Amino acid sequence: HIAALTRLGLTDDEIETMRGQLSSILKVFESLQQVDTEGVEPTGHTTEVRTVLRADSAQESLEREGILKNAPDSEAGYVKVRPILG
Repeated sequence: HIAALTRLGLTDDEIETMRGQLSSILKVFESLQQVDTEGVEPTGHTTEVRTVLRADSAQESLEREGILKNAPDSEAGYVKVRPILG
């Protein structure tokens, strides 16, 4: 089922190998569910998370005509690129 979802072409031997590996992984997660976490604060990170982004500020931009002039292809005022998905 996972191979179909990910569109992987697997042989029967590869499917059996993956079945065993996934079964082992699921057993590890089952054992983790048995851990007593009573009194343990939920955490998403083990260290403090800080946002270190710069402040937004308006900056001068390139002119549309200059960009389109330097683009290999354009259409209706936009840079035209090859499809990358599908």
